[in-house]
Formats: sequence, C-alpha cells, structure tokens
Amino acid sequence: MDATVADPLEGRVLDGRYRIDSRIARGGMATVYVARDIRLDRIVAIKVMHAGLAADEDFVTRFIGEAKAAAALSHPNVVAVYDQRTDGEHVFLVMEYVAGHTLRDALTTLGRLGPRAALEIMQPVLAALGAAHRAGLVHRDVKPENVLITEDGQVKVADFGLARAETATKMTKTGVIIGTVGYLAPEQVVSGDADVRSDVYAAGVMLFELLTGRLPHQADTPLAVAYKHVNEKVPAPSTVIPGIPLRVDELVTDATSHDPQRRPQDANQYLAEVAEVYGGLPRDFDHRLEETNATAVLERPHHARTAVLDAPTLASERSRSDRAIGALTGRYVLVAIGAIAAITLGWAVWYQTSGQYEHVPKSIIGMKVADARDRLESAGLDVRTAKAIYDDRVHKGGVARSDPPAGARVAKGQTVTLTPSRGITPQEVPDVEGKSLEEAKQTLKDEGFTVGRTSFTPSQTVAKNEVVGTNPPAGQRQSPDEPVGLIVSSGMSMPDLIGQNGDAAANQLRSMGLDVKVEKKKVEGKPPDSVIEQNPSEGTGVSRGDKVTIVVNKRDCLVDAGPVKIGCEDGEGEQNIPVPNLTGRNVDEAKKALEDSGFKVSVTGFGGNTVRFQSPNSGEARRGSTVTIFRGP
Repeated sequence: MDATVADPLEGRVLDGRYRIDSRIARGGMATVYVARDIRLDRIVAIKVMHAGLAADEDFVTRFIGEAKAAAALSHPNVVAVYDQRTDGEHVFLVMEYVAGHTLRDALTTLGRLGPRAALEIMQPVLAALGAAHRAGLVHRDVKPENVLITEDGQVKVADFGLARAETATKMTKTGVIIGTVGYLAPEQVVSGDADVRSDVYAAGVMLFELLTGRLPHQADTPLAVAYKHVNEKVPAPSTVIPGIPLRVDELVTDATSHDPQRRPQDANQYLAEVAEVYGGLPRDFDHRLEETNATAVLERPHHARTAVLDAPTLASERSRSDRAIGALTGRYVLVAIGAIAAITLGWAVWYQTSGQYEHVPKSIIGMKVADARDRLESAGLDVRTAKAIYDDRVHKGGVARSDPPAGARVAKGQTVTLTPSRGITPQEVPDVEGKSLEEAKQTLKDEGFTVGRTSFTPSQTVAKNEVVGTNPPAGQRQSPDEPVGLIVSSGMSMPDLIGQNGDAAANQLRSMGLDVKVEKKKVEGKPPDSVIEQNPSEGTGVSRGDKVTIVVNKRDCLVDAGPVKIGCEDGEGEQNIPVPNLTGRNVDEAKKALEDSGFKVSVTGFGGNTVRFQSPNSGEARRGSTVTIFRGP
C-alpha cells in the first residue's frame, strides 16, 4: 500500500453504497482503493479518477470508456468491471477485487523465468487479450504491472482504461500515443496508431522480459527508448540467456517484427503459437537449463566471471524456474532445506502447520454448490448450506459467498457455510408485444435475459408471427437466470363459412379486418346465396389485411318474393343484409368495410380516428341504407 498520510476518501461512502476502506495504489490517472459494497456485502476495488483530471472532458470520456470496454468482456482472465458511477466531483469505477500481486512483483522477486514458466504465464494473458480482440478492443498498455496473479494462482489482465474500440480501418480512434514506452510498437511511436497487432508486439516484449529479466530496449530517457523501438529490432532472448530454444526465440522475434503484417494477427493466433511451443518443451526443461547455465558459470576462468556465485546462490538459481512455475500457477512448492521452511513470493503465503490448517479455495465462488461441497469435504472441512440469495456476479446454483470467506485460513474440521445464488437480481421483463420473434429474442438478450420456450396462440389483434406477450408478463420482475417464454400470434383463425349466408359471411370476414373478395357461381342442389367455397380453408391462420375469397351460390332471378323485392344476379333490389359491428376499428377501415358490404356511411364526431359506436350496430338493414359511425379518441 502506498498511503503514507491519511487519504481523504478513506472511510467515506461513495454514491451511498461503496465504503472506502484503504488505498491500494495511485497511478497517473486514478487512485485505486479497497472498498465494500454495503448493498451486496462484498469486497470490491474502486478506481477513482484524480480530481484534477475529472474536469477534463477528454479524460473523463477515456475513463468511462474503460468501464464500457471492460464490462463488455466476460472472461475468467479479465478483471471484471461491475459499475461506473459519479459522486459529486468523484468519477469512479467499481471493479472486481483481486487479492494478490502483479507479475511485476514476481519478476522483482525472481529476476526472470524459465521458458516453460514464461510460456505458462503468457497463455492466460493472451487468452484475456484474445477475448478483447474478438470484441474489437485494443488494450494498448500490455505490461507486467497490468497482469494480476491471485493467491490461488489465477491470472487476470487489468486496466483496459487505455483500450479503444477499433474503427473500420482497424486503427484506434485517438491520435495520441498512449501506453508505456518500454512496450510500445513502432507504429504507436511514429503515428500513435494502434490495433490488435500492437498488443501482440507488447506481449512479445513482455515475453522477452520474462525470459531475460530485462526489457529489450534500454536508454537514459523515454524518448531514446521510443527511438530504439522504431530503429532497432528486439533481439532473440537466447542472446541474453544461452540455451533458450530457437522456437521460443521465434515467438519473441515474430511478435515484435517492425512490420505488423509479419506478426501474429491477433492475440488468439499468438496464443495458439505459444501453446504449441509450450507443449513441445519437456516438463523439466527449465530445471535443466538452469543447471546448464550454472555449470557454465562455474567452468569459466575466475577473471571472466561477472559475479562469483556461492553454493546457496547456485541452489537458488537451479530452483528458480521450478519456484516460478509453482508460484505463478498456484502449485505452491515447498523447498526442503534442512527443516521445512515457508517461502513467500510476494503474493503467496504458505503456512507450515503440520497439516492442521487449510484455506477456503477462492475458486469455489461461482462453482456449483455440489462441486464446492465435494472440494471442501475432501480437504477435511465440514460444509453446510445457507438460504440462497440473489447475486449479480454468480448464476443460479453457483456459490455466491462462503463463511469464512473464500481465501480465509481455517482449521481442519471447521464448518464452512456456502450461500447459493438464486440467480442475478430480478429486473423487469421488457415489453416486446408487436415485435417479430427475432426482434423480441434480441431485446430479451440485450436486457440480459435468457430466452425460453416459444408458444403460439390465435389472436384477433396481433398479426401473425408477431409477439403477443411474454411468460412472465412484461413488467413483472424476474431473475435473468430464469428463462422468459415468448407467446407468438398464429394469427386469426379462418372460420368455417360453408353453408352460411354469403353477405353475412363477407361481413364477418370484413369485421376481422380481412380483404374480402366475393365470387358467385351457380351450383344446383345448394341453397341460393350460401357460401359453397372458401379460401383459405377453415382453421387457417390469417392476419388483418390478408386477402380471402368466398364463393357464393348464385340465386335465380326472382320478380317477387313477398313483401320484399329481391334483386337478381346484379344485386339490385331492396334486400336486407347483416350489419357488421366495427366498434373499436380504425374509421377508414370501418368505412371501407361497410361500403364493401353495400351500405352508405356517415361519419360524425370530433377528434380521434377510432369507431366508438355505430348505428345500427347489429342485426340487418336494407342494402344501400346509411350506417352512421361516431368517431372519437
């Protein structure tokens, strides 16, 4: 911790939620604190922008850009960003708190790593960068200080504050040089341009540093270092540490080529190459390399040695690589020198307690409860389960927290209480009525929900293949871990009209909003004016505006039929026909439907375009008579 005087933020609660406990580090743009989220009762890291920069709109935009860039990444090797907030003059990020130390701390302690250890640590780093590159993001500041190692050996890449979404030209949006000079690619120095291949260059420089213990380009001033990046090639690591294999040398020299086209084209490609070389190295390669180099030093003439190594120093040199592998991957190594001693490598503390103590593994957070129980019980701990809670970081069924907390030291036989997650905190289900099925699914996904089963139902108001609603209904709160079902309209069901009066059938279809075509033909043995054919058939799903056809049996021309004159084929006469009820429909649609049925239409009322009532609204009326519709809002 770098706090030497009282920090004014320590003890404060930001945004009514985050209580600042202590300061972790202070950088050029922000200060990082350990804090507690008092709402969710969890430890977090808070990154607060310096007050002098908070007034600078460009810096604020870049700072908030860190939240958007990192929050878009979901990867176990990326430090998670939970939130971005403002409290008065304080602009800050809320991030995952990673208990541990940086890769820089490891290098300071160890000096350098063997090839297998270096490639082992590079793989999760490149996996994290690869996730960013797939999302179209450039980190721009890859260096050991931004690689964190947890107490159980997990590697996480931090500080995407300098990342920028790539433009269509694969160049970053800003034109200034951003990054740490020792790791800058030549194109960043010359023009300020950077893309995913610039991250590959920085990763190649970092691999050189892991293998040799120093940066490839060194000078008295940052400007001189930048000049070397442009004008000098990164040397092969074997020129510094003899015995490093050619394929490991090539991993460095290919990634740091001055021509970006000659580098691996992104971190994912570089990861594949690193993994292949790593898989080809014998497990004891680092140990053998250290022994070879130590022997070579001993065999040199005294006057040619750069340093005189005593026996304990040689022993340390021989075991350095083994210690590095164990420390950097969580496989803690206890070295016996006389009695069993505890070794501290900056971030890991081992206890020599005759097997009486264990640690609650940090890896159980997020693990299925049954798996976590097995893991703890196999370590000699008792386990009980508490009532499940909602948790924004752990999906349903995973371990949200433990008591004692993950990472705590516990005695064998002690009880560890696991609290399962009920899922992510419930939120309102969005309203997707009237959307297409694909649009509704995308809306649910954008809101963080899981799309459930799709079912279909007839609807008189929602068009075919559009969403009628959701299960649970819109506005109801539900955890995004629970699926949301979609109910889709199968349209209106075409009724069975065969045998019905033709005019009544046509009016029924018009009242459904369908575009009706009436055809007539003479069929003996069928009642006159009755429907003898329909298209589509009964039960077919239809939507408002669809074209449908009915065929009506043509009647003979009658001169007289009692008190009512009945027209002939041309439809003339004083025949009574059914009046369709169009209340609630659009005025223009209602007017057309009535006119198509053979009525005259009078529209009255003020404002609005909806039929509020009509006269007559049912029964029959004489063909050609007037139906009055009253419009309203």
